[in-house]
This record gives sequence, C-alpha cells and structure tokens, in this order.
Amino acid sequence: MTIDGWRITGQSQIDSYVGENAELAVLMVNTLVVTHAHGRRVEPPATGEERRAALAVVRPSAARLDLADADTLAAAAAVLRSLFARDARLSALNDLLIRHAAVPNLHGDPPRLAFHRLEASLGDAWIAQAGTALAMIIGVGQGRRLGSCEAGGCDLVFVDTTRNASRRFCGLSCQNRAKATAYRARRGST
Repeated sequence: MTIDGWRITGQSQIDSYVGENAELAVLMVNTLVVTHAHGRRVEPPATGEERRAALAVVRPSAARLDLADADTLAAAAAVLRSLFARDARLSALNDLLIRHAAVPNLHGDPPRLAFHRLEASLGDAWIAQAGTALAMIIGVGQGRRLGSCEAGGCDLVFVDTTRNASRRFCGLSCQNRAKATAYRARRGST
C-alpha cells in the first residue's frame, strides 16, 4: 500500500511517489488557479504562453508544454482545487482521471510505475499523475491532509505531512500574519 499508518504512532507515511505527484497538484493549483497569496491579490496566468512560463519558473520541464497543454492544465487545476478546499467533488476527479487516461503501467529503464499512457502528452501525463496521487491520498482515508491556507487573503493549497494532520497555513508568513491579526483583535477588544 502506498500510504500506511505506522504501527506505533499511527502517523501516516506518504511515499515519495505519491508525495511527488501530490506536490505536482499543489504546484498546478497554486500557479494556475489561486487569486490570493500571502494576503495579496495575484493574477493567475491567462494565456497558454503565460501559463507555460509561470509553470516553467518552478518546474523547468514545463518549458516543453505546448500551449494547448498549458490551457488544459489550468482547467484541471481548477478541478483539483476543490479537493484541497474540503468541498471535494470526487465525481469531477473521477471524470478528470478518465478524460486524461490515468491508467497504471510501467515504462522507462529501469521500469517506473506511472499513471499515464506512454504516448500521453506532457499535460495529460501531469494531470493523470497529480490526480491519481490525490485520489490515492483520499482513497486511504487521508483526505484531511489536503489543505488550503486559513490565513485571510491567501488561497494557497498544501499537502499536510505533519504527524497529527494539524497544519492550517501554507507557510510561516501566513501563520505569522494570522497570529498578528488575532493579537491585534484581542488587544482592540480589551
């Protein structure tokens, strides 16, 4: 099994394969869909060229994407976004997996497990891999580990790998902003 509770602490272990592809889903959502990050409005890239360039900044292999694939990734990222927001549309994820032919197979030398056809475009491969990783996390009862930042003005998503699945913020800057806001609210009410 890919995700398994450890025998003594019960902490879930996400293996590197699922973790790598779940982070791909995070990258796609945060780069192509999010409109607020760290308390500021951000404009998601609007064209295939802008999307490819934005993805290439954080994942150099994105430079090989064709423009249609970049647009397809943006549409898929919108579907994946719902899984992190806890309003999981599992039927939409299932449809996405079917549409992009997420099928387990081995290819490469040495053989590596993949969830896309060998001849799949880079965009379809990324969607199949990311969608399958999220489906595996949800399918073993760990969907609560898919989170969205709780700080005001931030829509960034993350995969919670903490021991007790208690992560609430995308990073330290949002955590500090939220704590400062709560402190000012308490100080103002006394």
